[in-house]
Formats: sequence, C-alpha cells, structure tokens
Amino acid sequence: MNRYLQFTPEAYEALKTGKPVVALETTIISHGMPYPQNIEMARTVESIIREQGAVPATIGIMNGHIKIGLNDEELEAFATSPSVEKVSRRDFPYILSSGKIGATTVAATMIGAALAGIEVFATGGIGGVHRDGEKTMDVSADLTELASTNVAVVCAGAKSILDIGRTLEYLETHGVPVVGYKTDEFPSFYSRESGYGVDFRLDTPEEVANVLKTKWELGLNGGAVIANPVPSEHAMKNEEIDGFIQQALREANEQNIAGKRVTPFLLGRIKQLTGGDSLATNIQLVYHNAKVAAQIAVALKK
Repeated sequence: MNRYLQFTPEAYEALKTGKPVVALETTIISHGMPYPQNIEMARTVESIIREQGAVPATIGIMNGHIKIGLNDEELEAFATSPSVEKVSRRDFPYILSSGKIGATTVAATMIGAALAGIEVFATGGIGGVHRDGEKTMDVSADLTELASTNVAVVCAGAKSILDIGRTLEYLETHGVPVVGYKTDEFPSFYSRESGYGVDFRLDTPEEVANVLKTKWELGLNGGAVIANPVPSEHAMKNEEIDGFIQQALREANEQNIAGKRVTPFLLGRIKQLTGGDSLATNIQLVYHNAKVAAQIAVALKK
C-alpha cells in the first residue's frame, strides 16, 4: 500500500518508532464546519493531541495519495476549497485514481488509519441509521466499517440527527462494543443523554486500552465505539436540540435532500436554528474527544 500512502515526516517518524498516534478525519473540516472555525478547530485538535503525548495524523486524499498527516497548506486547502469531495469506502478508487481532493468520513478515515497502522481515531460523532431508515435504507457506512476495521473511534456518540436506538442495535448485531467513557448512558452528540445505555462503562484510558488489546489479541476483528460525552458546561439539552432537529429534517425532506448531502445540510441548518450554539458545542466535544483519544493511544503503547 506504500504507493498510495503519503506521510508527513512527523507521522512517519512516530509510526516507525512506535509512538502513540491519533487519526483525525477531514470531512469535519470540509463539510462539517464553516471557515474559519474549521481550520481553527483542526489546528487546535492537533495541539491538544500533542499536549497529551501523542502525535496527530489528519487523514485526507490529495493528488492520488492517502495523506497520513497534513501540513498547514494542505489543512488550509481542505478548509477552504469548494471542490473537496466527501469520501467513504466506495469512493476511494475513484478519488485516488482521478487525483481529486477528498475529505475522509469516519469510515474512510478508519480505512486510512488501519492501512497506516494507527489504532485510535478521534472524531465528533459517528454516522448511523437515519430516521425513517426502515423506509429509505439510509445506513451509514461508518457502521459496517466499525464491524470490520480494527480502529477504536472516540466520539460523542452518534449524531443526534440519527435514529440512535436502531444505530445501537446495528452495532450490537455486528459485534461492535460500545464503551461508555465515564458514563452509563450513550451520549447523543450535542447532548450527554440519549435515553439509551452503553455495553460497558470504563473510567480510565488504561481500562479502555486493555479492552482493545484483549479484543484484537483474540482475533475479534472490528473497531470499538468509545462514547465520550461532551463536557457538561458545553452540552445542550436533549429535548431542546431535538425540536430543532425535527424542523431541519422536515426541511430536508421538503427540499428532496438525500444521500451524502443530508448530514451537511442538517448540521448547517441546526447551527442556524440554534443561533450558533450547536457549532460551539460541536467544537468543544471534538476537543474533548481528541484529549481522551490521545490518552488512550498513550495507554495502548504502554
């Protein structure tokens, strides 16, 4: 795979010498947040990971390569270019062979991380089964990737625009452990609550690292969801955000917005409806996930 992978010197040296590395996605930069908050968030997340003793590796596709780590100029391109494609598993061959620029989703970032030998990935929230998924069959490829790729995903649960109950059922069916990090309840992205439980609660990075090590040593392929709630001071109330989500979903349906365009539309519309509060929460939960992911990556290397 070396002909497709391209590393920054920092990421290459870290992986070569066995230092802890945390993967980061680019879809959150290109399609999840507006400029300049997206580039500020991306740089701050990398700094947080370094402060915890790990090395950040932001993953994206450029010029026919899967980039493992991005320099400042490349980060800026993902934050500002209007031609960035959204890339999941199915899109890799086309984006790589065409030389286009592609921002990796959770699923695609997991693939890139696994190819590079990175075991821990920090993101905002995972995709899942969409509301009315029984009619539309709209199920995120993030879930199938979690079932097969050996990368732990530290997130603030599933995006609250989704059907969280069905998302958790899907993960259970495919043997993906859902770990509550210092919580007994599965968080719902903007909120610390969802009304659904987790499979196991773990309270330290070392406990999480031991579970991951045991899972993979047993040959039980697939990732794990490390559900890390947004800090209380930045959380939104579940019932409050749900009203805005319902309105945004109705508008998406009325405008016939479907497929990969749904999530960016909903996140943007919810930001408008909340007067920017949802974006502020989104940024803070990403920072928190980056910190915890770095601590887990350090514990895994020990």
